[in-house]
Amino acid sequence: MSFLKRESMKRFLAPFGLLTFLGAVPLVYAAVDAPAGMDDLTNGFESQTQFDLDRAQFENRDEIADGLGPIYNAQACSECHQSPLSGSVSQISEQRAGKFDGTTFTAHAGGSLINDRGIAPGLHEMVSATDNVRTFRASLNLLGDGFVEAIPDSEFTRIRNAQPPGMKGTIIYVPVLEAPGTARIGRFGWKNQHASLLSFSADAYLNETGITSPLQPNENTMNGQSLAAFDTVPDPEDAATPAHPFGPDVESFTRFMRSTKAPSSVTTSSQGFQVFVATGCDYCHTTTITTAPTGTQINGSTFTVPAALGDKNIHPFGDFMLHDIGTGDGIDQGGGPTTRNKVRTAPLWGLKNRSRLLHTAEALTIDEAILRHGNEALPVIQQYASLDPSSKNFLIQFLMSL
Repeated sequence: MSFLKRESMKRFLAPFGLLTFLGAVPLVYAAVDAPAGMDDLTNGFESQTQFDLDRAQFENRDEIADGLGPIYNAQACSECHQSPLSGSVSQISEQRAGKFDGTTFTAHAGGSLINDRGIAPGLHEMVSATDNVRTFRASLNLLGDGFVEAIPDSEFTRIRNAQPPGMKGTIIYVPVLEAPGTARIGRFGWKNQHASLLSFSADAYLNETGITSPLQPNENTMNGQSLAAFDTVPDPEDAATPAHPFGPDVESFTRFMRSTKAPSSVTTSSQGFQVFVATGCDYCHTTTITTAPTGTQINGSTFTVPAALGDKNIHPFGDFMLHDIGTGDGIDQGGGPTTRNKVRTAPLWGLKNRSRLLHTAEALTIDEAILRHGNEALPVIQQYASLDPSSKNFLIQFLMSL
């Protein structure tokens, strides 16, 4: 085992006290493992009673009288984030489209997201004949995202600096909507278009359900055309109140995500994990990340990391950075032209709940998904391809346990 691989395994195993087989002295960490499990129980950010109320709102179906649409993709957050429980994944994908002229990407009229549904006959979007960039994106897991939000920017730079040349993740800074003028390292969405869960919630509520809120007060168009004639509910539809300045629904979704447990616990003693590290999968599918210390102010000082989220080791098996692995979708979503064919590393926690893999959901087996990797990931895939059948089986069985 090379020094780099040995050090990578040490970094991952240290929090578990499992370093003896590497001949190392266990390191001392102030952080502890984040609560993990798929059991509909709070991670401690809010009480179980409030968590259940916020989960119910996450599952609530919006109707036309609530401001649904006029064009939309789903009536509830849980339609796309449900299996095996609210906040997890689903088989649902969304469409994205635009035009690339060889130099510049231009989003489809009205935005790259193509809404499939509407509140009246004929209200839905379709790609145009000039949209030569067309792609699907699979729904993402949201469980454990409160811990992801609490990762300090410095942790991303540390991880990137430790990655080999040619495999270093791309970091982009994106606006924090609740703190105008503030930018933070993006980490949510396939293109890392958001850095805070409040920003992400408001964006998804508008673009997936058609509900406006104080952070996203303007209704979407249909293929660039106004739908004001169909919009009978005053905007913003999730209106601010003295207690909820960003909208009660948006704030409820945010609390729910911040309160979810990480989606899996990890068995570090498996032979498959050793193959995972030895082949270099952990260069991008980072095994352990530590959240900011309790009391740290993030998101433009609008959120203080509480004890439930701070000083926690999480095991996402992902670095939450953008990479070009040859499967990019050609969409520039605010990260600049160089990110057009890059996507966020898919965190592997919760992988056992997915039957359709990669950001397009086109790969139907783990082996197929691995072999679709290329470009920045090519050295790792070459290592994988050279494994004997037994080692491959160990690796795949490990991945299926996550």
